[in-house]
Amino acid sequence: MLQAHGTSTRIGAAMQPVMDVEDLEAFLDREFPQIHQDGRIYSVEAVGPGTARMRMRVGPRHIRPGGTLSGPTMMALADIALYVAILAHVGPVALAVTTNLSFNFLRKPEPHDLLAECRLLKLGTRLAVGEVNLLSDGAADPVCHATGTYSIPPRK
Repeated sequence: MLQAHGTSTRIGAAMQPVMDVEDLEAFLDREFPQIHQDGRIYSVEAVGPGTARMRMRVGPRHIRPGGTLSGPTMMALADIALYVAILAHVGPVALAVTTNLSFNFLRKPEPHDLLAECRLLKLGTRLAVGEVNLLSDGAADPVCHATGTYSIPPRK
């Protein structure tokens, strides 16, 4: 499903992925093996038009006093999920970087797997903006809402 970097992913109002789950997992394994330092806790579950979904397997190191997930745990997943959603739509651009992230912690997350549902709001040539809802596995209501902006390097 991988297309060349120069191929437009923005035809009309629709954003179509150019990388599938397997492409994204292989890219992360190759370019960011350090995210698997503690085992394979992050996984890409799905990509779709303007969207991506990821899962984080939560372990004891992610739990803070009070039996809830730590803020840095949630922040990391939201940032990675936004990165994956962008890559899914622009192709394997390792040097796309976060320029802004904003978090609203909505409720206490249970110490279960954490799901990230990301939706791209804007995908331009140089900037991408998206939102991420984080949910405890099995829960209907988000535990955190994040918005972020990424800078996309110029194409060669």
